[in-house]
Amino acid sequence: MDKNANQSIGCTVYSCENHCQSKNYCSLDKISVGTHETNPTEVKCTDCESFKLKD
Repeated sequence: MDKNANQSIGCTVYSCENHCQSKNYCSLDKISVGTHETNPTEVKCTDCESFKLKD
């Protein structure tokens, strides 16, 4: 089932429960972005903390 796409949050992580199936958007109203680094300097240092693995 397609979820309501939040066109302000683009997403291509298909394995996330919040991904809109046929659209590259997130279905959440807002997301939380964090880091696993002390001093992030690259995109790969950041994380979507709203990620939830799809069942």
